[in-house]
Amino acid sequence: MNFIDFNRPTIVGKELEYIQDAILNRKTLCGNGYYTKKCSELLEKELEIKRALLTTSCSSALEMAAILTNLGPGDEVIVPSFTFVTTVNSFVLRGARPVFADIRTDTLNIDESRIESLITSKTKAIFVVHYAGISAEMDEILRIARKHNLFVVEDAAQAMDSFYKAKPAGTLGDLGAFSFHETKNYICGEGGALLVNNKQFVERAEVVLEKGTNRKKFMEGMVDKYTWVDVGSSYVLSELNAAFLYGQLECKETILKKRLDMFNRYSADLSFLQSKGIQLPYVPEHCTTNGHMFYILCTSHHERSALMQYLRESNIQAVFHYIPLNSSPMGNRITTSGNLPITEDVSKRLLRLPMHFGLGIEEQAFVIEKVGNFYEH
Repeated sequence: MNFIDFNRPTIVGKELEYIQDAILNRKTLCGNGYYTKKCSELLEKELEIKRALLTTSCSSALEMAAILTNLGPGDEVIVPSFTFVTTVNSFVLRGARPVFADIRTDTLNIDESRIESLITSKTKAIFVVHYAGISAEMDEILRIARKHNLFVVEDAAQAMDSFYKAKPAGTLGDLGAFSFHETKNYICGEGGALLVNNKQFVERAEVVLEKGTNRKKFMEGMVDKYTWVDVGSSYVLSELNAAFLYGQLECKETILKKRLDMFNRYSADLSFLQSKGIQLPYVPEHCTTNGHMFYILCTSHHERSALMQYLRESNIQAVFHYIPLNSSPMGNRITTSGNLPITEDVSKRLLRLPMHFGLGIEEQAFVIEKVGNFYEH
């Protein structure tokens, strides 16, 4: 068997055709052109939200969310430690301080029962992460946020086409963020989107996106010149990336079906591991996954290391995931979090198996076979 990558970016539809069209016919490469608008309109229609703004990355979308919610020095944000660094960087860059929460043992999402005890007079927002394409418990999180007058930002980088009680992940809080990085379900290399669900942020979001200028109003003929009116940055996605992304979004149903098939195959064929004390992804009845990721929680750090090595020797690339942010050098400098035992434990035992559109049935069967062989011996 040839080497099986953990991830492999794949062309599914008319991505290259649309890139060529953008260059030769649309004559706009810098962003906010034909394909940017097509992607935004598609997202807004399907998600039924106020605005979807394409950005250079999910990180950029989260940075915009931090600006829009006016996070700054003296503010605190409750956030899981088990997440990618840009979830926290987005508001640390504004001077706000993270207050790390532990995660649930089943979904590995933020433990909603721990949030309220972390709220202080300085708390201004809750940043929620939908880990592995499985939604956090949004009803309770939103109840707490309303009670304490807090903003809720959803880091839905992994969760496009995931649902919580039939509502799309990323559309339940004030703001949401998607990722179109090449490791995600729908890709364009580097890219993201800010989902504006709260109408109070719509107009300002378009200003922040355009480097803090009112360029959008100028382009629409609403003002005779544009100027600097707010803070912002160069968050606009290149039209080439948008063209590639539109080719992917056109094939959403095909991509989603294949990923769910792979997810369900892993779940069924590796279910025997649960009798050995190994945890597989858990999807609550009121949630729908998008098949973004399949992981196993080994019984120990040593076991995970041995399994990774065994798979590597079998030409299979499996990877661990987040190092807890609260125990990182930067985390130690900017916050003094309490003990997060579940986060620390999960980080040492979690292993992600290959999962991408280009993964063939025979390749996946080989991965399953090798995992099985490891535990049989």
